[in-house]
Amino acid sequence: PVLYMQDGQNVIDPLTSSFGIDWQIDEVADSLIKAKSIEELIIVGIYNTPQRSQEYNNNKFGSAYISFIIEELKPFIDVIYRTLPDKANTAICGSSSGGLISFKMLWEHSDIFSKAACLSPAFKIDKIDYVAPILDYLGAKKNIKIYIDNGGIGLEEQLQPGIDEMISGLIEKGYIENEDFLFVKDSLAVHNEAAWSKRVYRYLEFLFPIKE
Repeated sequence: PVLYMQDGQNVIDPLTSSFGIDWQIDEVADSLIKAKSIEELIIVGIYNTPQRSQEYNNNKFGSAYISFIIEELKPFIDVIYRTLPDKANTAICGSSSGGLISFKMLWEHSDIFSKAACLSPAFKIDKIDYVAPILDYLGAKKNIKIYIDNGGIGLEEQLQPGIDEMISGLIEKGYIENEDFLFVKDSLAVHNEAAWSKRVYRYLEFLFPIKE
């Protein structure tokens, strides 16, 4: 299985991280795999570009970025590494705007991805609104699995109403909490890498459980 990560420079190495603190996902995944708590998996960190705010958004730039991952990056990874390339074994993850684009990627390309982790996602804030497309959707229920979380301090408070609306929309469309999606709330958490690193184990265990 493969987990693609937005803001890849921030997820493994503090020396490359924008703020000197990484998500420590390599250490957490390694520990969980050794403990047989999750499947073995490959983690691919995708560095963001200077156009992050546009490419991680619900617009033409975001669509172009998604096309790059689907048409160029994923085929490259599948050729070079011993991946399981089917949708059941392909996941995407990101935080803040990265959480938004990860959800968009999963929702609009559920033939490629089956799982997403959206940490402190910017689903609906300022001029951004990705709740509306879910509410307007009239098709069949998608075979997907979604992890969503949020903190409770600073920007996290501003993101919560949009997250609440998204969760209500998912339930309205037939998605079952703790089965199709999981929401985790950490009321004391702020909006940064240190906070997201503490929740890594939660989405790894939810999205990559050991198969019976």
